[in-house]
Amino acid sequence: MLKREEETTLYRAAQAARRNAYAPYSHFTVGAALLTEEGKVYSGCNIENASFGLSVCAERVAVWKAVSEGTRRIKGLVLILSRGTPCGACRQVLAEFGNPEMPVIVYNDAGERRSYTLGELLPEAFSGELLRK
Repeated sequence: MLKREEETTLYRAAQAARRNAYAPYSHFTVGAALLTEEGKVYSGCNIENASFGLSVCAERVAVWKAVSEGTRRIKGLVLILSRGTPCGACRQVLAEFGNPEMPVIVYNDAGERRSYTLGELLPEAFSGELLRK
């Protein structure tokens, strides 16, 4: 569970990140911000490419930034987008560094807020534990 002030901080960081989104093909801009267990905030925006398979989602940009700085545990995520929820690839990446109870809070353009746990978005996530056996 995120505290109110943590969610507000993440919302503002996601808004700022969304302004940097590079989406000339879909015009679907997304901003994400995550809070680590250590209290650090990392944000990301979606970045498209003419070769669509090389595009990357805002959530994964934020996770890559956090992991590249040494983080391994995510406490929560705020996402701002026109509609929808994190894609399947992002859900799996979040599962690698979060936990089933991690809050994923989604705001749309109208300011409507929806709150999920990662476990609700990705029940029975694939785990690296399966590979270690």
